[in-house]
Amino acid sequence: MIQWYPGHMAKAQKEMEEKLKLVDIVLELVDARIPISSFNPIIKEKLKDKPHIVLATKSNMADEHWNNLWQLEFAKNNDSILFIDSIKRQNLNKIIPLCKLALQEKIKKEKEKGMKERPIRAMVVGIPNVGKSTLINQLVGKKTAFVGDKPGVTKSQQWIKIHKDLDLLDTPGVLWPKFDEQKVAYHLALTGAIKDQIFHKDDVILYFISFMQEKYPGSLNQRYQIDEHLEKLEILHEIARAKNFYQKNEIDYERVFDLILNDFRSLKLGRITLDRFNNE
Repeated sequence: MIQWYPGHMAKAQKEMEEKLKLVDIVLELVDARIPISSFNPIIKEKLKDKPHIVLATKSNMADEHWNNLWQLEFAKNNDSILFIDSIKRQNLNKIIPLCKLALQEKIKKEKEKGMKERPIRAMVVGIPNVGKSTLINQLVGKKTAFVGDKPGVTKSQQWIKIHKDLDLLDTPGVLWPKFDEQKVAYHLALTGAIKDQIFHKDDVILYFISFMQEKYPGSLNQRYQIDEHLEKLEILHEIARAKNFYQKNEIDYERVFDLILNDFRSLKLGRITLDRFNNE
């Protein structure tokens, strides 16, 4: 079983809980490619009645058809999810109006009490490498939060003034102590929420090949010019032969694994959504 919950995450989780009372609303970022697998169940448990908005990042990397299906699925449960692309600033202008809508009763009561209007205080939470820093930098218009393509870039909490109407409390990316399903762990590993050094790539890549054969037939063939109806291990062999990934006449599996992983993450295999429902 893949598990990754280092000590700094436990500390960050505790600090996040302590600061919840200071904020009006929580913006939880999930990865659009894995909108369920990237939900942290502990965050939901700790939020209680705190207003909560879900922002699905990296929507440009996810299957557009499934973005629409997930939007409808969330609506069925009276939950809203806003699909955003931080790089292209898609839907970022909707975040503050959504916060105001979610807090309209609170804002109205404060006005009735004669309280001076103030910026909304929002906490940004999410798993590692989900794009919190990229989103914040785009909202504020300059490089305020550190950005990287590896999990664990944000090390501590920091308040950032985004707009006259919004202050954000950035928090480090946090996972949870135990994944109930191995599939969830695979999805987190594939999308980069778990450090590549933590998991065995062979299990993850073999899972991914099976997924692609079933859900995106033709994609492996188009990218690697191989017969994707072969057994999973034979597919690895075919890619190694095509790319000449050998070391001392032995297949260099690590290079094959890295190639497939990087091709998925860089959209060379197309826009892919891993989380599905209704067995689709």
